[in-house]
Amino acid sequence: MNRLKQIKLIRDKLNRGEYSIGSWIQIPHASIAEIMGQSNYDWVAVDMEHGAVTVQQLPDLFRALELGNTLPLARLSQGGVKECKQALDAGAGGVIVPMVENSVQVEEIYKAICWPPTGTRGVAFSRANLFGKHFDRYVEEAQQPFLVVMIENIKAVENLESILSVKGIDALLIGPYDLSSSMGLTAQFDNPKFNTVIQEILQICNKYNIPCGDHLVEPSSSTLKQRVSDGYKFIAYSMDSVFLNHISQRPSI
Repeated sequence: MNRLKQIKLIRDKLNRGEYSIGSWIQIPHASIAEIMGQSNYDWVAVDMEHGAVTVQQLPDLFRALELGNTLPLARLSQGGVKECKQALDAGAGGVIVPMVENSVQVEEIYKAICWPPTGTRGVAFSRANLFGKHFDRYVEEAQQPFLVVMIENIKAVENLESILSVKGIDALLIGPYDLSSSMGLTAQFDNPKFNTVIQEILQICNKYNIPCGDHLVEPSSSTLKQRVSDGYKFIAYSMDSVFLNHISQRPSI
């Protein structure tokens, strides 16, 4: 697939105020990735934080997603320089960075994912440019891979305006479990205090014209429609493991 073209399509959609729906992979198997890649999502994130995915497995997972013209993203475990480089060199079209809490982190991440002159990421032949065959075409992609920052701590909400002032952010993604946990309200998504914070995040995202996203873990088409109606623009719809759990239970007879 042409990753750069797909990145631009998603960016254009978000810039027009439309929504982008993706999904999530935790199980490191290419057949699962191939199924997910053929499921009509704009993008699918390969989870390197809570999934059992290694750097060595990324190329095969990304290839399988690309068969369906689905943009592969890597949800990093931390977002360090080495991890950014390895995920992007393996062929990720962008990264989702967990536990972002301040603008300095975002500035360093942006440098780490971009080739010079935009950033400081090392320039080399890799799977991302088919080991040099598409080097010239990749130069443009490497100037600004797709960047999603995850807001998962109440400290990040306090710093959100400065975070969103950093250039290069394509979308924000709320991590509801970690965010609620940081407030002492683990998974209490109906708690008024939690929902007040969520509304604050949405308002600040609108102020800075950054698409706000959510991970809808439990699959529900009605809830997905409600998220879109609520103003979310970048939505991760469930994940491979949850899909399997929903259909694998032995039926009663």
